[in-house]
Amino acid sequence: MLPTKENIQTVGKALREGMLAGIPTETVYGLAADALNGKAVSEIFKAKGRPMDNPLIVHISDFFQIERFSLVREIPKAVYALAEKFWPGPLTIIMPKGSAIPDEVSAGLDTVAIRFPSHPVTKAVITAADRPLAAPSANTSGSPSPTTAGHVYHDMQGKIPYILDGGICEVGVESTVVTLCTDVPTLLRPGGITPLQLESVLGKIQISDAVLHKLKDGEKAESPGMKYKHYAPRANLILVKAEDEKYRDFVNSKADNTVGALCYDEDEKFLNVRTFVFGAKNDYSSQANRLFDALREIDETDIQTVYGRCPDTEGMALAVYNRLIRSAGFEVIELA
Repeated sequence: MLPTKENIQTVGKALREGMLAGIPTETVYGLAADALNGKAVSEIFKAKGRPMDNPLIVHISDFFQIERFSLVREIPKAVYALAEKFWPGPLTIIMPKGSAIPDEVSAGLDTVAIRFPSHPVTKAVITAADRPLAAPSANTSGSPSPTTAGHVYHDMQGKIPYILDGGICEVGVESTVVTLCTDVPTLLRPGGITPLQLESVLGKIQISDAVLHKLKDGEKAESPGMKYKHYAPRANLILVKAEDEKYRDFVNSKADNTVGALCYDEDEKFLNVRTFVFGAKNDYSSQANRLFDALREIDETDIQTVYGRCPDTEGMALAVYNRLIRSAGFEVIELA
């Protein structure tokens, strides 16, 4: 349904009454529920098939909702500086959990993740609901995140009553997540706000080992997007770390009708397999914007194995690498 004023009010009322809805954000589409209603939030996990130990992000449409709804115990001083520079926008900040947050949202943690999105439809829906909204990506758990309403419909048809179509998501990967509940602020998930941008406000930050590597056995996810395998197409995705020519030669050596390549624009004309392009080699924003669409395109074929370019880990490219390494279940071939 289109995000008309009337439809936004309808969806807001439904959310207030404990229902779910698919809504657009600037990052990816979210599967929203009243963040203060544990029963409603539990329906998100059922619809997605999401493990209950994976925490959710709480979305607000006004900074003052943090205090109004008792979302946190205290607002760390750094939040004000981060909010001034990056909110509304694709940044999630983890703070000490307030009394209003049910365990279903925080996965039993003593912290809560808060985001103030910039998408006008998201803000309008939160305002119409008059509730903060818990909203993970509106996809089947583990599959590529949705960046169009069509993606949401594909995964959620028959499971949720409403999907608002706000067009294609601008950023294309989920928000940056930083926690202020550690001695040094820690990046838990890279996204549209880069480590350098965070450092411009916070000074020194540390990057969680889980950004580039698997969680250790028994380690609890402090943020969405930290699980072992995530964002994955049905085909077996293997990343290939190599220079341009070596990557292309390797893929062509594997060529048959069951093999595909998740590649840069520049690679396409040199490859003898089905290609799924996710952006230009040095345009990290375009890679982020097109990545999930390319991964979903793979699922529309009978390709069984896909060899993907291994992106850089600088700036916005870190977010792309983080999603791809999980899509591939950390399987990487390095060619000297």
